Amino acid sequence: MTCANGFGALALAGMSPGDLSRTLTGDGSPLPHHRARAKRVIFLYMDGAPSQVDTFDPKPRLEKENGQPIGMAIPDTQFDNVGTVLQSPWKFRQYGESGAWVSDLFPHLSRCVDDLCFVRSMVASFPEHTGANYFLHTGFGQQGRPSIGSWVSYGLGSENRNLPGFVVLNGGLIPPGGLDNFNSGFLPATYQGSMFRPGADPVANLSRPDTEGGMQTESRQRELLGKLDSGIAERWSRNDAVESAIANYELAFRMQAAVPELLDVSGETELTRKLYGIDSEYVHTRTYATLCLLARRLVERDVRFVELTCPNVGVDRWDQHNDLEDGHTRNARAVDQPIAGLIRDLKARGLLEDTLVLWAGEFGRTPMAQGTRGRDHNPHGFTIWMAGGGVRPGVAYGATDEYGYYAVDRPVSMHDLHATILHLLGMDHERLSYRFSGRAMRLTDVHGTVVHDLLI
Repeated sequence: MTCANGFGALALAGMSPGDLSRTLTGDGSPLPHHRARAKRVIFLYMDGAPSQVDTFDPKPRLEKENGQPIGMAIPDTQFDNVGTVLQSPWKFRQYGESGAWVSDLFPHLSRCVDDLCFVRSMVASFPEHTGANYFLHTGFGQQGRPSIGSWVSYGLGSENRNLPGFVVLNGGLIPPGGLDNFNSGFLPATYQGSMFRPGADPVANLSRPDTEGGMQTESRQRELLGKLDSGIAERWSRNDAVESAIANYELAFRMQAAVPELLDVSGETELTRKLYGIDSEYVHTRTYATLCLLARRLVERDVRFVELTCPNVGVDRWDQHNDLEDGHTRNARAVDQPIAGLIRDLKARGLLEDTLVLWAGEFGRTPMAQGTRGRDHNPHGFTIWMAGGGVRPGVAYGATDEYGYYAVDRPVSMHDLHATILHLLGMDHERLSYRFSGRAMRLTDVHGTVVHDLLI
């Protein structure tokens, strides 16, 4: 299998827009199944799990009982180091016409709340990072299943023959579970996520040869691969590994022209650069701002699914088992202005209407301390938000209990979230399937319900 860090598995080389009408699901039904509200997705993955009670889900009881034993029965935590109730170090305020509560961690994003749809009742099934990351990305807690970006590319095809259908913008941290979070699993390898990274060589092994002789050699290599492919097909029928390799080479060739143009942001206005924070004094804001701007440029070019990983701010992602205040402050400072800039820019350009933006970690954190200054893992109730792409703006759906531990009002499972995302993209999650190992496999397995109350 080819590696997502290189130009291997750069998705959907052979599809042109004309192919889209012939795209079929595993049961042979044409796609999309119904009118889509979204054409593409930007997934802002908050690796390590931000604390819901320190970001978007204020709990006055934590302040009242700070330092006391928690007044409810709790399950075993990941590290079983249960301290007392820990109030949030940040103040919460209401913003916008919707009156949404946002902590002081997000001064820029707080001004965008009327475009956001908060889900305060998310639940996950795994309390440790690797299994939870696989579950968030693939709907299954073990490696080997296709990522949601791969399912979207498989279902809808590509509208841009010169770029992959599923792109991962690497901010500097690969989440626990590694590249399998972006894998195509049992789907054909052409649907695997393609990694773009910061720096002078954003896509490994993609640089165009400097000399005319080098370009001629590259052309002859592609011609030879085509002949070998034809020979194998005549003898043993079509082979996914070979077909994917050929498709990847062809797409990599076209990307040699498309990627430099994509990455050249010199034509962006000074106002746009300031909006995202490209010139921020904080280096990690600059890193994430560049990714957010590239995400906008990718969806402008009709890339189906773009995922952003977090920058390395010098602490363990959003995973603050100790020194919550310092770790969450660093991470929020890195992503706050760039995300707010992305929302505003998409809206101003008319892209937010059909682009679904998802902000989510793999689970939440406990309302009591781990030790004295951190928070442990909490899959029982946490907050995510979405924007654009057909979701209701300016609403907060569901609720956790008075401590912020359990989802008690309209819990939303990971399979429900996946089903809802596919629905917004025009796909029925029960019909989007792929035959593997003797059964029709799907992203939501045998679970999931579309949460229609989140939709316009």
